[in-house]
Amino acid sequence: MEMTQIFIDLGLSASVSAILGRLLSAAIVAAICYIVIRLVCRILRGLYDKTHFERGMKDFLLAATRVGLWCIAAVIIAGSLGIEVASLVAVLSVAGLALSLSVQGIMSNVFSGVTLLATRPFTVGDYVELNGVAGTVETVGLFYTSVTTPDNKLISIPNSEITSAKVTNYSREPDRRIDLRFSASYGDSTDKVRAAIMEAVMADGRVLAQPAPFVGIDSFGGSSISYITRVWVRNGDYWNVYYALNEAVRSSFERNGVEMTYDHINVHMVDGAKKD
Repeated sequence: MEMTQIFIDLGLSASVSAILGRLLSAAIVAAICYIVIRLVCRILRGLYDKTHFERGMKDFLLAATRVGLWCIAAVIIAGSLGIEVASLVAVLSVAGLALSLSVQGIMSNVFSGVTLLATRPFTVGDYVELNGVAGTVETVGLFYTSVTTPDNKLISIPNSEITSAKVTNYSREPDRRIDLRFSASYGDSTDKVRAAIMEAVMADGRVLAQPAPFVGIDSFGGSSISYITRVWVRNGDYWNVYYALNEAVRSSFERNGVEMTYDHINVHMVDGAKKD
C-alpha cells in the first residue's frame, strides 16, 4: 500500500499505481529470492565438496536444489503479484504430473544415474563389463555411462540398463588371477609337465609369489591331458602376463621335451587272423 500511495502522489491513477506497486514488490521479492538461492547453493556446494560424492552427483544435487528453490520462489513472487497461490500450485502439479509421464524413460535414466553415482560400483578409469559391453569407463553421467572398448569404440549405455544388469568390475581389486590351460601328451609324466610350466612361470618377474602359483591336471581328453595353471599378478599386468605366459610355456615345452598335443586320432594296424 505504501508503494501504491507513492505512485498516486506522482499523479498516476489508482489502478495503474496498484499495478506498478505490485510489479515493484515482485521485483524486490525476486531479487531477494535470487540472493538467497545463490547463497544457499554456495553453502551446499561447500558442503558437497567435503563429501566423497562423484562430481556428477554433486552437480545433480545442486541443480535439483536450485530448481526446487526457484519453484518455491515462483510461488512467492506470484503471491506478491496478487495471483492466487492455491490455483497456481494446482496448475503446476497437473503440469508436473503430465511432464513426468511423458519423460518417464528419461527420469528412469536420471534416477539410475543418481544411484550409480551414490553407490559407485565403478568409477572413471575402471575396466568393466556393463550389460555385455566391456571397456574402460570414460564418463558416468545422469543419463548415460560411456565406455571405450579395447578396439577404441566409444559406447554410451543408458543408466537404467546398467542398474538392472550385472556389473563386472575388473579394476576394483589390486590383484587378479590368470587361469591358463595347456595340453600335453599322455606320454609325458605329470612331474615333467608341471616342472616345464613352472619354469616359464617363475621366469616372469611380474608373477606374484603370494598367492603361490598352482599347476595341476584339469581333465583327461581323448588325445591329451589338460593342465590348468593359476597365477596372481597386479591388475595392470594382467593381459601382458597372460600373453607372455602362453608364449613362454610353449618355449619351455620345447626345451624340456614336452609334447604339446592337439586333438587327433591314433590308428593302430594289426595283423589279420591266421588262415586255417
